[in-house]
Amino acid sequence: MQLFSFVIRRVAQMIPTVVFILVVTFVLIRLLPGDPASAMLGDRALDADVVRINASLGLDKPVIVQFFYFVRRVFSGDLGNSITLKLPVVTLIAQRLPVTLMLTGMAALIALVLAVPLAFVAALKRERAPDAVIRGAFQVGLSMPVFYIGILLLTLFGAILKWFPVGGYGETFGARIYHLFLPALTLALSLAAVLMRNLRAAIIGVINAEYVDFARSKGLRSHIILFRHVLRNALISTVTLFGLQIGTLLGGAVITETVFAVPGAGRLMIDSIYGRDYPVLQGLTIALAILVSLTFLLTDIVQAWLDPRIAR
Repeated sequence: MQLFSFVIRRVAQMIPTVVFILVVTFVLIRLLPGDPASAMLGDRALDADVVRINASLGLDKPVIVQFFYFVRRVFSGDLGNSITLKLPVVTLIAQRLPVTLMLTGMAALIALVLAVPLAFVAALKRERAPDAVIRGAFQVGLSMPVFYIGILLLTLFGAILKWFPVGGYGETFGARIYHLFLPALTLALSLAAVLMRNLRAAIIGVINAEYVDFARSKGLRSHIILFRHVLRNALISTVTLFGLQIGTLLGGAVITETVFAVPGAGRLMIDSIYGRDYPVLQGLTIALAILVSLTFLLTDIVQAWLDPRIAR
């Protein structure tokens, strides 16, 4: 019952967040240099044509009126039509967002697979050779920008060794996993480094706690102590960090999709910025912001499940 009440409170707290997202999205898009009419008509556009396009898009009305029209369309599920692609924004998001979600999902999974066992090894072998090697290797990955890691992986495994394709998405589920592995690994390396360092520190802090010593004195096996007592408590802070890093992961996907020519939401956003495609930019920003907010909500639920005191 406490967990259910906690979820209801967190959902209610998202309402002001959504309103703030709408305001910020509307304002920031309007602050971009240039205008859609000039982008559509080119450098030789006549003033009369610019005025006509702005009128058809509703950009000639006062800003406050544009904002209320914008909010009304958003809540009715109408995000408008793309200026450059001539398609409904909802359709474009439905086509491109699953690609980005699959990419970030694979990256998160790879990061967890790398971080959790290596954090255990580093914590249990603290200040010894395995610990130094693991931390040093992850530090190298953490210090390099995402796009540089992507170029290195693309050059080595795509162009030289030809183990993976250098771009595209694939048609079947297996082909998509194959095409997205290198981009996902690119995103996962920096996330895995952050998670590993946090989880290692948490395990070291928990493994010396009194209740763990008491569990050892009861004669419990080592693997039971590690997974039932140490891991559950150490994961609380790591789950929080993981949720906070999802926004960074989505931001990295914008660059990674461009490097690997992945037809996802990130690449669509870059193209829309160059094309001054206001409706697509607004729709993508809102969709990604709400997605991050839902991730934070899920993170809080998992935290409350791991530590029921949080739901009080």
